[in-house]
Amino acid sequence: MNYRHAFHAGNFADLVKHAALLQLLARLTATPGPLTVIDTHAGRGVYDLAGAEAQRSGEAEGGIGRLMAAKDAPAAFDGLIAAVRALNAGGEGRRYPGSPWLIAHALRRGDRCLACELRPDEHKALQAALGAWPNAQALCADGFRTAVQRTPRDARALVLIDPPFERADDYPRIIETSAAILERNRRSHLMIWLPLKDLATFDAFLGDFEDAVGRPALVAETRLRPLSDPLKMNGCALVFVNPPADLADALEAICTWTAQACGEAGEGRVYEA
Repeated sequence: MNYRHAFHAGNFADLVKHAALLQLLARLTATPGPLTVIDTHAGRGVYDLAGAEAQRSGEAEGGIGRLMAAKDAPAAFDGLIAAVRALNAGGEGRRYPGSPWLIAHALRRGDRCLACELRPDEHKALQAALGAWPNAQALCADGFRTAVQRTPRDARALVLIDPPFERADDYPRIIETSAAILERNRRSHLMIWLPLKDLATFDAFLGDFEDAVGRPALVAETRLRPLSDPLKMNGCALVFVNPPADLADALEAICTWTAQACGEAGEGRVYEA
């Protein structure tokens, strides 16, 4: 697999995914009882925005760079802004936290994180990024398989599914994995990130997903532009199963601001599917 998230770290999609993840984690860690978080496609954990990959794409400038300079960002971004400043010793800086770093930073003493990354070099970097947290483990393992095998049967769990979408079977594997997790533990919380390119592909996924999991999902869309060119990354979407009841308002604020700040006549939408 050739995908390296370093080219895209801190872009508009990361703003949506990571701000929403922190909102979700804040709610789940406010409830008593241990929480297991599984990150199926963790990446390296921390990204250098001054590195060659990030500089080559320039995507961070229009994402986290824009957010850190904004005066009108809603409170739903406060957690992400604080995390970026913490990673950079109080400044805006050149380092950007990936999802496993954010998860580990949010864990309580009795919680644990399993972060999966198949590329050996990325896994080695991930181990170093999570070294300060003994209850966060970096696994060089298939994230889809690990999520099904390691989701606890009788305790709270959050599974973040965020593949690179380089493989033709990523969409069906998301659906199969989600259904298997919920069969193992029906109370599991799922958060799934997907690209938005064309409406037909996304609508087909939602239909198949709902049939497989047998329950409604909360969908948050960030559309930078109309979904008219399937060769472009026109936005992104998050799909949640068993979300906290009060998550939708925060998601709407995140998606709407990002779409308007980073897009061309963009819009955010949050709805139940």
